[in-house]
Amino acid sequence: MLDFQTPTTSESASYDPNRRLTGGRRVLVVEDEDDIQELLNFNLTREGYDVECVGSGEEAIRVLKARRFDAIVLDLMLPGIDGYEVCRRVKADPASRNAKVIMLTAKGEEVDIVNGLGTGADDYVSKPFSVRVLIARLKSHLRPVVSTEADEQVVRARDLVLESGRMEARVGEERVPLTLTEFRILMLLAQNPGWVFSRYQIVDSICGPDHVVTERSVDVQIVNIRRKLGEHARYVETVRGVGYRFISDERE
Repeated sequence: MLDFQTPTTSESASYDPNRRLTGGRRVLVVEDEDDIQELLNFNLTREGYDVECVGSGEEAIRVLKARRFDAIVLDLMLPGIDGYEVCRRVKADPASRNAKVIMLTAKGEEVDIVNGLGTGADDYVSKPFSVRVLIARLKSHLRPVVSTEADEQVVRARDLVLESGRMEARVGEERVPLTLTEFRILMLLAQNPGWVFSRYQIVDSICGPDHVVTERSVDVQIVNIRRKLGEHARYVETVRGVGYRFISDERE
């Protein structure tokens, strides 16, 4: 059963589903079920987000070409172009790849989660789901990064540079298009060279101990990191049966 906050009669009377809140973070909801779409619209708007809803992958792609969004709540099982393909296109387009993608999986099966993360999604919520949990995940990904010189860290390994203040990875002058989760994992490993982290230690450090995740989800994130790092992928080493570590003799 979905844990929605349903509009009361008085709220429904004054509620305009097309309302836009100026200054709010822009969220695109891609969901083909009208009741879920309406209730997500209502609850996210109440939280101060500037929400737009579409019912198909084709509509999502069209809207994303016209406007920028801070986050996308993306159902995977869509008619026509499915959520996997929408996510691939979002992350491949420089204009939209920084948007945080939270995918909605139909059954929460491991294969859905792994495939979704493999396309570049930042997080997932399994159906049936709690709107409160979804909003908490959204807030976590859209939380402003406030840093000072004291807590900014820069890690270098040859021409690979990680900057915590900017949440940015670069190879030479070229930016590596890591998702927020991928960056946090790589930064965690790089800040502790040689230290082996298990998959669940990685999840606890990045997402907190209450975040439900499968071991393969971490593996998918590591695969994505290595693919994007190219020749620098060798710095992320698998310790068979244990987890992962960052190895570089050139770390400064």
